[in-house]
Amino acid sequence: MAEKTRYSDEELAEFKEIILQKLDKARKDYEILKSAITMSESNDTQDTSPTFKVLEEGAATLSKEEAGKLAQRQIKFIQHLESALVRIENKTYGICRETGKLIAKERLRVVPHATLSIDAKNSQR
Repeated sequence: MAEKTRYSDEELAEFKEIILQKLDKARKDYEILKSAITMSESNDTQDTSPTFKVLEEGAATLSKEEAGKLAQRQIKFIQHLESALVRIENKTYGICRETGKLIAKERLRVVPHATLSIDAKNSQR
């Protein structure tokens, strides 16, 4: 029996559903982070108070920086998921870009945007 070179349309549909769910959650998480950075839903004393305590201001700045970093990571994650959807449409999803072999289903269920098999990923270290 020949080795399987790509996932079936049914398998790709399963992965697409997983990716769409993760994409929806990732976009919602990004919106939460974005609002934390801009404080668009803020109604606390920072909006109106003319004086700030130094420590509070420092903590708010640090919090915004952390939220900014998380937002950047979230954007990157969203882009990877969107790229995975394109690979599904092209029927190249789940094929390791190093070895050309199929990436294990278990790996794709956990990391649906993966482009490397475990072996290829480990050999990069």
